[in-house]
Amino acid sequence: GATAYVTLEPCAHYGRTPPCAKALVDAGVVKVVVACPDPNPLVAGKGVQILQDAGIQVSVGVAEAEAAQLNAGFLKAMATGMPYVRLKIASSLDGRTAMASGESKWITGAAARADVQHWRAISAAVITGIDTVLADDCLLNVRQLAAVDDLHNVVQPKRIILDRQGRLPLSAQILQQPETVMVMGPYRAELAALGVIQLAVQPLASLLAELVKQHQIYDVLVEAGATLSTAFLQESLVDEVISYVAPTLLGQSARAMFNAEFEQMVEQLRFKLCDVTQLGDDVRLRLIPSQETL
Repeated sequence: GATAYVTLEPCAHYGRTPPCAKALVDAGVVKVVVACPDPNPLVAGKGVQILQDAGIQVSVGVAEAEAAQLNAGFLKAMATGMPYVRLKIASSLDGRTAMASGESKWITGAAARADVQHWRAISAAVITGIDTVLADDCLLNVRQLAAVDDLHNVVQPKRIILDRQGRLPLSAQILQQPETVMVMGPYRAELAALGVIQLAVQPLASLLAELVKQHQIYDVLVEAGATLSTAFLQESLVDEVISYVAPTLLGQSARAMFNAEFEQMVEQLRFKLCDVTQLGDDVRLRLIPSQETL
């Protein structure tokens, strides 16, 4: 006699587990409240139909917008074959991400850096470029989470390194961790021996499509330098920008967050501000690409 609330339409097909819709019928619920219809062709209304055929009352579309945010990656992957891509940037007030030498620890404060852990935790993969790995010897895993009681329950994101020239050193910290590492670059037997998944060199859009089709990676976080970040933006592959801005000035010689060269205002990339949150002395902006033109 219970009511079940679900963010996504119960599945109607047999996969790793039996259909969720059938499980709800067998459980004897009398009503199911569904936030989002499932665009997966294997479901697409079939789950709701199973429930209704069993005499269960079904409501669809309750808090749909909020649930769509929770399921952004899955919904986009099912609809387009591409993952939901978040681009993370940490910069000074004057739009700089590192000193000319590459030194960047730390521009933002502890609260902002801790917040990044949340976005890693909800991502299936973190993408970075080889220059970032060489400069920072980064791990890109989830190491602390204030919002999650048990860090051990977090599924660590796959770390994907774009290394077109095969420069990744075997001594890199990222290769010494148990989490999955994927490298887009020329095939290297020594990486294969370490269990690294190697991907063929290809355009960014093709890579993202492969991540969805071959690896079921639906949510991606890009943490990279200006060159790779700019490429993602200019190729319209970014769904959301997460920008941390610190109250500091790094000066003209410091490295810019965006390195495209525009000559006319019509070329600018515009965004819609969705949220502003203060984190210590820093500010986090969440933005989505805007279709508005001047």
